Amino acid sequence: MTAIKHALQRDIFTPNDERLLSIVNVCKAGKKKKNCFLCATVTTERPVQVRVVKVKKSDKGDFYKRQMAWELRDLAEVDAKDASKENPEFDLHFEKVYRWVASSTAEKNSFISCIWKLNQRYLRKKVEFVNVSSQLLEELPKAEESVPSGESQSVAGGDEDALDDYQELNAREEQDIEGMMEVCEYAISNAEAFAEKLSKELQVLDGANIHSIMASEKQVNILMQLLDEALSEEMLQSVKEQMDQISQSNRLIQISNANNGKLLDEIQFLVNYMDLSKGHIRALQEGDLSSSKGIEACINASEALLQCMNVALRPGHEKLMSVKQQQHLFTELRDTFSRRLTNHLNNVFVHQPLLIPCAVYVQGHDQSSVLSQHMAELTLPKHSPLHRDLLHYAKLMEWLKNTQREKYEGLSRTYVDYMTRLYEREIKDFFEVAKIKMAGTAKEGKGNKFATLPRKESAFKQETESLHGSSGKLTGSTSSLNKLAVQSSSSRRSQSSSLLDMGNMSASDLDVADRTKFDKIFEQVLSELEPLCLAEQDFISKFFKLQQHPTLGEVEESDEVVPSRQPPPGEKDMVRLMMNKVFQSIETELNSLITLGDKIDTFHSLYMLVKMSHHVWTAENVDPASYLSTTLGNVLVTVKRNFDKCISGQIRQMEEVKISKKSKVGILPFVAGFEEFAELAETIFRNAERRGDLDKAYVKLIRAVFMNVEKVANESQKTPRDVVMMENFHHIFSTLSHLKISCLETERREAKHKYTDHLQSYVINSLGQPLEKLNHFFEGVEARVAQGVREDEVSYQLAFNKQELRKVIKEYPGKEVKKGLDNLYKKVDKHLCEEESLLQVVWHSMQDEFIRQYKHFEGLIGRCYPGSGITMEFTIGDMLEYFSSIAQSH
Repeated sequence: MTAIKHALQRDIFTPNDERLLSIVNVCKAGKKKKNCFLCATVTTERPVQVRVVKVKKSDKGDFYKRQMAWELRDLAEVDAKDASKENPEFDLHFEKVYRWVASSTAEKNSFISCIWKLNQRYLRKKVEFVNVSSQLLEELPKAEESVPSGESQSVAGGDEDALDDYQELNAREEQDIEGMMEVCEYAISNAEAFAEKLSKELQVLDGANIHSIMASEKQVNILMQLLDEALSEEMLQSVKEQMDQISQSNRLIQISNANNGKLLDEIQFLVNYMDLSKGHIRALQEGDLSSSKGIEACINASEALLQCMNVALRPGHEKLMSVKQQQHLFTELRDTFSRRLTNHLNNVFVHQPLLIPCAVYVQGHDQSSVLSQHMAELTLPKHSPLHRDLLHYAKLMEWLKNTQREKYEGLSRTYVDYMTRLYEREIKDFFEVAKIKMAGTAKEGKGNKFATLPRKESAFKQETESLHGSSGKLTGSTSSLNKLAVQSSSSRRSQSSSLLDMGNMSASDLDVADRTKFDKIFEQVLSELEPLCLAEQDFISKFFKLQQHPTLGEVEESDEVVPSRQPPPGEKDMVRLMMNKVFQSIETELNSLITLGDKIDTFHSLYMLVKMSHHVWTAENVDPASYLSTTLGNVLVTVKRNFDKCISGQIRQMEEVKISKKSKVGILPFVAGFEEFAELAETIFRNAERRGDLDKAYVKLIRAVFMNVEKVANESQKTPRDVVMMENFHHIFSTLSHLKISCLETERREAKHKYTDHLQSYVINSLGQPLEKLNHFFEGVEARVAQGVREDEVSYQLAFNKQELRKVIKEYPGKEVKKGLDNLYKKVDKHLCEEESLLQVVWHSMQDEFIRQYKHFEGLIGRCYPGSGITMEFTIGDMLEYFSSIAQSH
């Protein structure tokens, strides 16, 4: 019923500036069922007129026509027969009572409700409603505003610092460190206290060293005195032993000081880089991955864990028991958190259709309403809310990629698998709706061969219902539509548009609205796919941390591409592979849609070539290596192939054209068709990127038109060859001059030349008939002169003497000349077609040619018969009057 309502609005009410509000399928009560429609309408201009219009199908059943209309103000009573039971009968009381039976009670109730509302709104005189349920006579409820409910989020605690606990150390192999640690009993249990004690001892040792130096200074003075005494007393050996003892003591102090400093550095290094706070540990073990704060805490904890695990240990650290224990703890935390993260994201991927408000398939919900919404607005569900939510986990995915590559790749496969199924359903539904809308652009009746899919209304309704299905799922739609297109081709004379068809149809029959609607549908399909693919590719690269090829914009910003922007060898194709998997059905569905559009109308390939070329160009400017650019490029090859096939088909149909032998030729169908094609193509290809393809097609078509015009002219029996050539090349010249197609400038000049030559030839050949004997006489005179006879001696020739000349001239008095010209006008009128309007042009050319011949004859008489006083029996003024009066009389 929706399709019928749309068709009635478009074909009947829109031209009359009316808007269709309600419709009911009825037949007259008690008579043979001849269905018609009662329509409630209002005018679009003020003051508003409300009417009830009766519409029925034509006798041939190929279109609807307006049969009768009543003003609503003339309606006195509406009788619904029974207010308590379902009854399809109802009466409308105008000047007389009209009894109707509706096809269903629901349609009757809807129509009566609409009449009541129109009565309440526009009429002062209220119509009486009898046996009508009170529920139908209520105002429409106001739409309630829905207030979105907020989402509560659980708050996860932040990081919490705890006291640092350290494991005791084993005794080191080196004897000096072992001895030092054995002196302090808590060196193993309390590393900080041990470090503090070592620092204090170091200070004590420094002080002792200073005191020792100061004491040594006194001893040196004493030694110097002793040396002085030893020189005299031979005690140098004793002094040497004392100096050695002092030197050894200083060396031991320096070694102890250095060892303490190194041990303190090692302990501080391990404490700073091998410790993970209790808050981070708790976040990794049980942090909330479903809230923004919990995710942020997990991100910070995972980054801290990764830093601890990637610490470059110094030689010997790996042998420490505490280091081993910490590394074991880090490994367990990594494995635990990676499992938790993987399970959580798997659940998000699996249940993500429930997270998408506009998804078509929602478990436990009726999808028929969603499909109806898609029928009204050809749109694809947007996944930006899901992408936005998942991008919160992007840093965690990067952490997983760096720590657990196997789990990362498993998550990638899971996401691709689930998104493939989701997109496959949505894209299939989307293209099925597009095909239904596209098939709906084909009108029934009107003899329109321009892209129609003729089928009966019931067949279209049945096909639509089969697409919807009782459960709301679109099942078997592709095969149904393809089958429908194949069946329709057998029921019409020509499946595709052609230049021949276009030449035989009026402008209204071309039905530009249907083509414009197809163009909008195709553009809508591409416009919906483009942001969907780009958004998904951008999300995949960001979420899975995959570097893409730099776009053209990025390359232009810098003279050279930064090496870090280049994708790693193992990842540069991963985005493309994932996109190919996720959107594996797009190319197939696009090709299927293109095939259907080509079946509906081969000229749709012009629209599709322009639209597809523009979107390919746009995609390449954004990212020439993107999935969208590659896929649209592949589909563009198919569209270009269909376009070439369309042009070849037009040329083939020109070659097969047959002209009736009993009627005049006139403007050939493919000549007029070329004009229509060129006007359509110029409109479509204005500012298009693929203008070169159209120019090549133009050259092929115009050469074929030229060749076949000459072919038909040579084969024409009813119409002279010069007339066929003159009229058709004049039309071609006018078309090319009007459209100003630069690539056909040579053909335009050629068409003008052919038109002029054949016009002149036709005029000369036609004018030889009214004055046939006079023409023959002067042709003979010119022949004698050409043979060498002097002009003033021609009159001495027996056949061309003065007497013979007077005799011929007497046969053509003014009355006879006018009569001959009148017959010539009638003959020319029969030869020429009305649509080209060349009769006056040809008649004027004949007048000019006749005057030229007259002057030529007078010149021959003056030169060949000097002094004879012989003149024509009509003057140039007479001729002008003859031509003018003949033209006006007809």
